[in-house]
Parts: sequence; C-alpha cells; structure tokens
Amino acid sequence: MTTTLITHRACLDHDPGPYHPESSERLRAVIDALEAEVFAPLWREEAPRATVEQLSRVHPQPFVEAVIAIRPEPGETVALDGDTIMSEGSAEAALRAAGGAVRGVDAVMEGSARTAFVAVRPPGHHAEPGRAMGFCLFNNVAVAALHARAQWGVQRVAVVDFDVHHGNGTQAMFAADKDLFYASSHQSPCYPGTGDVWERGVANNVINAPLRPRDGSAAFRAAWSEQILPELDRFAPGLLIISAGFDAHKADPLAQLRLETEDYAWITDELLAIADRHCEGRVVSVLEGGYDLDALAASAAVHVRALMRA
Repeated sequence: MTTTLITHRACLDHDPGPYHPESSERLRAVIDALEAEVFAPLWREEAPRATVEQLSRVHPQPFVEAVIAIRPEPGETVALDGDTIMSEGSAEAALRAAGGAVRGVDAVMEGSARTAFVAVRPPGHHAEPGRAMGFCLFNNVAVAALHARAQWGVQRVAVVDFDVHHGNGTQAMFAADKDLFYASSHQSPCYPGTGDVWERGVANNVINAPLRPRDGSAAFRAAWSEQILPELDRFAPGLLIISAGFDAHKADPLAQLRLETEDYAWITDELLAIADRHCEGRVVSVLEGGYDLDALAASAAVHVRALMRA
C-alpha cells in the first residue's frame, strides 16, 4: 500500500482578497513541493465534493446550505467575520476541502492506501457547528471523523492537531462524545483564546498542551511525549486523523513558536507508531495553517515523506 495525495484545483479559487494570509499561494507551494522526484510514488486523486448529508453530520443543515449558497459575483466578496471571507469560488473550494478529507478516510479504510495527505483549502479546525470563523468554513477533519463512523463503523476516532492555533471548532464538536478524542498543542495566548489544560471533555477525551510564545522544539516534543501521546495511546483509536498545520514553524508570521522543519517529521513518526499499534497504521492528514510559503512547503514535504515511510 502507498500514500494517497488528495487535492483539487478548485481549492485554488477560494480568494479571500489581497494581503489575506490564507491565500491560494499556500496550496500552490505545498503542491509544488510534492512534485519533487522523491514524491513520484504518491498516488494522486482529485478531491470529490462533500455532500450535504456528510457535512450535516457536523454542521446544522441550514448552516451548510446557507454557506453553499453564498456565491458572490466575480471580483466581489462576502465577509462572514473579519477574517473569514468568501469569494465566487469559495463554496466549491470548501466542498472539495471537506470532500477530500472524506475521500482520505475512504482510501485508508478500503485499503487502497495506508496513509493519506489531503492538500486542500480553506482550512477547517476553527469552524464550529453553526459558525464559520478563523479562515474556516466547514470543519474538514470533523466531517471526516463522523464519516468514518457512519460509513465504516469506526466508533473511536482521534484527531490530533499541531497547528499553532487551537482547533476550537473540532474540540467543540468532540468534547461531549467519549468515543471521539481531540488533542492539540498550540501557542497560548493566541487566537482563538481556547485550549486551556482544564478543558478535558466528558471522559478526558480532550487533551490540550498550551505552549508559550517563543517555545521551540524541546517544549513541543515534551508536550507531545509527556502529555498527548500517552493519552492517545490509551484511547486506542480505530482511525487517526491529523490537523496538519505548519504555522508553529519559527519562520511563520502569524504566531511566535519556534519549531524547526524536522519537528514535523518527528511528530509524524511518533503518531504513525501509535497508529500501527491500534488502527493498522491508518492515518489521514488534512492541511490546516502555515503562512510562510517556504517553511510551509518544506514542513509539508517532510511530513508527507514520513507518511510515505509508514
């Protein structure tokens, strides 16, 4: 089995406007990096559209339909909040982003791939059940997790998140379900202001490891080794999904953590080891943040190289 790369050119057509950090150049940088010869063994697929049924397992159907219906005229935008902007191509991009995460689950569960990397945008981990926010329209990883349960009967699903920002939306959707696990390392204080250590969910199924501004590799690796990975191991997921944000890198302009590129290879290897023990190595990784193009490309590349070694 191999690693599947899932993306779609429609994800480039989401345009939140000039100078917005969540630009299409982010995805282009990742895709260009994955065109190197070393990535030739990747199986490449186009992301399908998520269905309203799939999205509505996570978001109320009226919210889903309202977002999909927002189709500004060419050159115009609609602001859902100060950071979350929709253009003519945004609804289609959001459907492909969530649909790509769903397809990643299908690929690893049907056995056509052992791991999947879903290179899509807009990102998703800030999207709450009835609210788009933080550049995010639909919560791609949550949609994928509940698809795994509905379509494949995977009762216990874990999402782990190493984006520099806490995934408030994913936590909000998982905290009340003892068979869903969410864990995050993130800078604090930082947007969105959630993710304190005392936020534990109904069954200690939420693990937050806040990091201080300017923390680097040692603090990051300690947080995962001492706080998150042991709890993930105890949870014993039937499927592991990664919210793969690369904005904790020292070069990223939106926050102040100091991770090195190789930290992303390390954490990927650690997560794969747990997946090998509990879910036959099945891992779906979904792109979240990362706003320095060079750091994003390099970090995503070492992450995918690790996924390919699984």
